[in-house]
This record gives sequence, C-alpha cells and structure tokens, in this order.
Amino acid sequence: MIRGSIAALVTPMDASGAVDLTALDCLIDMHLHNSTHGLVAVGTTGESATLNINEHVAVIERVVTRVAGRIPVIAGTGSNCTKEAIELTAAAKQVGADACLIVTPYYVRPTQEGLISHFQMIADSVEIPQILYNVPARTGSDLLNESVVKLSTHPNIIGLKDATGDLKRAKELLNLTGQGFCLYSGDDMTALELLRLGAEGVISVTANLLPRAISVLCEASQQGEVEFCTDLDSILQPLHRALFCEPSPTPTKWALFQRGLIGPGIRLPLLPLSLHEREALMKLINSVEESLNSFSQRLFKVTYS
Repeated sequence: MIRGSIAALVTPMDASGAVDLTALDCLIDMHLHNSTHGLVAVGTTGESATLNINEHVAVIERVVTRVAGRIPVIAGTGSNCTKEAIELTAAAKQVGADACLIVTPYYVRPTQEGLISHFQMIADSVEIPQILYNVPARTGSDLLNESVVKLSTHPNIIGLKDATGDLKRAKELLNLTGQGFCLYSGDDMTALELLRLGAEGVISVTANLLPRAISVLCEASQQGEVEFCTDLDSILQPLHRALFCEPSPTPTKWALFQRGLIGPGIRLPLLPLSLHEREALMKLINSVEESLNSFSQRLFKVTYS
C-alpha cells in the first residue's frame, strides 16, 4: 500500500526551459534524505501539460532509476486524449513506475459516462495500479462519487487523489468504497482533516519545500497524535496558502530556485513568480522553518542535498 507523504515533484528546468535531469536527481536525493514516503513524477506540479511525451517519459524513468526501489514512484500519465493516456501509462509501466496517477480529461468536459469509459479503458489496457485524480478547479471536469464507486471495482484502480477540498464528500466516498480502495488528499490545506477521516496520505505540493514536516505530519496522524498534528498543521497553513499565491508550481519553483536546488526555468504560459511576491514568500518560508525547528526536535532542518 502506498501511504504517507507523497511529494508532487516539480520538474526542474534551466533558464531556457530545458528539463534539468541533474537537478532532478538532487531533488530526489533531498526527499530520500528527509523521509518522504513516495514521489509523483510529472503530475500537475511537474508541469505535465507542457512536457512533450519524450520528456514526460524521460522524467519518469529518471525518477524511477534514482529512487531505485527505496520508495514508491507514481507516474502522472493523464491526458485529455484517452489514447495518449494509455500510451503514457504503458510507457510508465515499462520504465518501472509503481503506479500511475491519472487526471480527469481536462478542457473537453466529458459526461460521467464518458469519464467512466475513459478510466475503464486505461485500466483495461495497462496492468498497473492506477490512482484516479479529481481536480475540477483545474480541469473543468468533476468525477462524482457515484462514478468513483463504479470504477473502484476495477482491479487496476486502487484509489483516488481528491483535490476538491470537500471533506463531506470525501467522508461519503470512504463510506461507499470497499476495503483496499485508497483515498489521498490532493489539497495540503485540508490534508490533516482528510487523514483523520481515513485517507492513506497526501500528494503534497508543500512537501517540495518541507519534506520532513509533511512526512512527520502523516506519521503522527497515523499514530493518533491529535494535539501534535493540530499544532504542526497550524504552523504549516500559511505556507500551504502562499504556495498558491500564483498558479502552481510557480511559487514552489521560485522558492526551490532561491534554495539553490533547481534552475529558474518554468514553461509558458506560466511565468516566474512576480517581483512583488518574491520577498514575502521567502520571508514566510524562513519564518515557518524557524517555527518548525522551535516546535519539535522531530522537525529538524531540511537537508538540502
């Protein structure tokens, strides 16, 4: 079972916008050194929409190779074209991914029947664990609970990443799906509440910057440390919000660049973080890190290596 803190990796790029696989290795090492439980390669945070298929597969393969089986690697393989999603999912399986994360088809806004047929065809075509991904604010397509329940009976569909932030809806889904179907938070701001309801983990943007804090949050929640988790979550909430002050992954990539971990590259139509946001973001990150270090010895400073 894949559980805990699963970092939604950014895809490092140099100033020209070329994918930087060497910097990607450094990011992976940082996560391995700081107790991240799993990685998503080329999801939304990894700019999947602007990578071509060759780049997409190359990044997945590099992550799989560098991780070398130490933690699970989930490959983002969704597309608004069912055929392309099948090709990407098959390629991810071939290069050794442990599972695939498949977003609802964006822009085309299919019916619920169309969504079910889309996911069923991918699951029928490629024998690899698959996690559905519902983020209607980005895709314009909302996979309803009734559709998820129908899809959950497929042996290759193992869970859902829910980025709606709707806790009532998530609780209902947990009650409707069978044992073994995993729910993952796709929203850092409500992740703790979802973990308390029974989610297996969080696919986290904030984990790019504070991997140890998110892994500790997940572990402590699984162990029932209610007060500790509440206090830790309250420290993290301002950063969760700040990392979406502009379209993700813009703020996260800028912060990682300032830390010297990646180059400044991001692909159009996204732009580097606006000048007026930069100083405030870095001050907030520094403040949150100081608060974490004061809060608990379990939250030692991130090893940027």
